[in-house]
Amino acid sequence: MWRTRPDSISVWKNPEVISRLNRYYQLIHEEKVARYLLAKALPIDIDLSSDLPTLWEEHERLAREFPSYIQEYDKGNEAKIVPKPVESSFLELKVTIADEMLKKCCFCERKCEKNREEGELGVCRVGKEAVVNSAFLHMGEETVLVPSGTIFFSGCTFKCVFCQNHSISQEWRNHDGKILDGVERSPQRIAGIAGALAREGARNINWVGGDPTSNLHAILHVLLSFDVNICQLWNSNMFLSVEGMKLLIEVMDFWLPDLKYANDDFAKRMSKIPNYWSVATRNIKMAHDHGSGEMIVRHLVMPGRVKADTYPILEWCAKSIPNALVNVMGQYRPMHKVQRHREKYADINRGITREELTWARDKAEELDILWRPVS
Repeated sequence: MWRTRPDSISVWKNPEVISRLNRYYQLIHEEKVARYLLAKALPIDIDLSSDLPTLWEEHERLAREFPSYIQEYDKGNEAKIVPKPVESSFLELKVTIADEMLKKCCFCERKCEKNREEGELGVCRVGKEAVVNSAFLHMGEETVLVPSGTIFFSGCTFKCVFCQNHSISQEWRNHDGKILDGVERSPQRIAGIAGALAREGARNINWVGGDPTSNLHAILHVLLSFDVNICQLWNSNMFLSVEGMKLLIEVMDFWLPDLKYANDDFAKRMSKIPNYWSVATRNIKMAHDHGSGEMIVRHLVMPGRVKADTYPILEWCAKSIPNALVNVMGQYRPMHKVQRHREKYADINRGITREELTWARDKAEELDILWRPVS
């Protein structure tokens, strides 16, 4: 039996938190219906055997209609009643498109274009089947999220040299393809896991890793066979392609994006990722403006990088995604390759100082960012 953290109750006494996370607040109190369930009830007007351009055309049409569809549904008293799914739905359309994309994968902005349907592996090393590392009620997440029903996938689109979860993000599969950390699970089995977490008292199903992006197709399949009215939460580095974001944006109720770097050269050195800033900010803004808009941005303050990264990130958040809460995180520790190659990464081979964290949080305060309830 889990015990609720006191701050996860008291945080909802803050009217600004309720205002910015209003639909999520009503959803966890069973006064609203999860977005994915509404997507299962919205019918399509084409045959799912149509070619990919035709499928995308129908997807674009329904994506334009979806915000009004949710708004109209929320207005009525029937908002507490889960609508019946239809035979060919908006969600099923997303599943069909994702399955096609898997054959030339471009879920993330790396766009490896590997045929994962046939077992080819890209940078993330994830094949056709999702590999689940663990699933449990997480009590250590942000106040508004706990208890969070976390489902951790193996694999990641990044190669962070300081990763605290490197055993499941980077070292979970060997060069011969053998899985070292995690177990392949079918969408039906994952749906069962998610259902168990909901019954145990989870406020949300928290898709995380590694990073969940590589498993976008599997997660959509899970939602197609799932029927619990519970918040769906995307916990990610947000390096999805535009196509990946389009498949995801209507079905997620809450967003928990990382925003680590403002400098692309530093991002490439730290995470082996190109064009970080433009891609991550594009996707976070898409979720803010065209998705649920309810999010907590996680920013990990790094040693010696407050002025170079933290300040411009906080300034961007204040200007571009004003509804977002921001977790200004002081948890950085030198791990993984930073520990193994200390001279090469000497500049980040230490924790942040109390002064650096104070600078970061003072900046958030100066910009009138809502950070205290979730940091």
